Amino acid sequence: MELTLLGTGAPDGLPLPGCPCASCASAVRADARTATSVFVDGALLLDLTPDAVPAAARAGHSLRGVRQVLLSHPRTGPAAGVPAGLPAPGRVPEGRELALISGHRVRAVAVDAPGTGYSVTGPDGDGLLYLPPGAAPAEPPPRAAPYDVVLLDVLGRPGALARLRAAGAVAAGTDVIGVHLGHGTPPGAELHRRLAAAGARTVPDGTTLSAGEHPALTAPPRRTLVLGGARSGKSAEAERRLESFPEVLYVATGGTRAGDREWAERVALHRERRPDGWRTTETCDLVPLLAGDGPPLLIDCLALWLTHTMDAVNAWDDGAWAAGGAQRALGERTEELVSALRATRRTVVAVSNEVGSGVVPATASGRRFRDELGRLNAAVAAECEHVLLVVAGQALPLRG
Repeated sequence: MELTLLGTGAPDGLPLPGCPCASCASAVRADARTATSVFVDGALLLDLTPDAVPAAARAGHSLRGVRQVLLSHPRTGPAAGVPAGLPAPGRVPEGRELALISGHRVRAVAVDAPGTGYSVTGPDGDGLLYLPPGAAPAEPPPRAAPYDVVLLDVLGRPGALARLRAAGAVAAGTDVIGVHLGHGTPPGAELHRRLAAAGARTVPDGTTLSAGEHPALTAPPRRTLVLGGARSGKSAEAERRLESFPEVLYVATGGTRAGDREWAERVALHRERRPDGWRTTETCDLVPLLAGDGPPLLIDCLALWLTHTMDAVNAWDDGAWAAGGAQRALGERTEELVSALRATRRTVVAVSNEVGSGVVPATASGRRFRDELGRLNAAVAAECEHVLLVVAGQALPLRG
């Protein structure tokens, strides 16, 4: 099956005319995108847009041989006229299958947003799944085997990709392409970094793909450390790196604080933004989790783990620290954690606070915590394939 992506943008395209935002200002040349439209084997057109005919010509194709034009979602703005020679656009009724004279079979896929998804099987058995903007499948797709190519709104609906993985519709060999990219798309290299974290990619308008033939994507790193200051966006970045996984265990090391209303509100906000399929456990006993099997772990955060551990070994007490026992006990627990991280076979994303940027705590115990957190961060980073520093909501790769 050969696919030409005539457009990869949101229904209004990218950039929006006259919009001064960073995403639109950066969307030039190969980063400019018209509304998503897909040309399949010269016989099938998924979504007719006003730019489809000139886009096909730019890609070296003609739409004259198209046997069927299918629409996936209601369009806003000016209606796209039907060029001469093209069949009238339509939709496949939900749950029905359409057989084309070209040998393609197209089945409608129910989605949880206005529109219809399409499961396309080519004459050679190749499989394509195409979802409309902002949509996830409302039920498992009809194909028994994983799809060769999946086109969907990865950034807008990462949970859709998680559902497809859980259903076995997306596997390691599936080429996942992010489409319907629009006004909210992060500019520049950040777009490709976010898609890569989800095991996906994007391509410029006019790109032709062959099912089953795509560049191997780098597998998501097994261990990632996300560092950042207060309210830097580090937790949101860590969650973003796992939101396309069907199941995640969120390890909250902060626990609960009786009578602290502000802390309870913080915890509630964290829980509300987590995907429905995630589970949460509140513990600082991280070693057994790292040693066990199971879904990816999101540990938030190591600074609170260190606070709890210093409590447990009496490391805040100047006398106990000076005597050496507390320092030795803290070192042993830190080494135990780092060793477990080194040996783990689970995917792990850990969050920690970056400290020590010029401010010197007024107390000995405060300076001790600052120093030990710096050492812990360095030791954990040494065991991680990917390390990020988040500043003002921007993720800066330090490794990987």
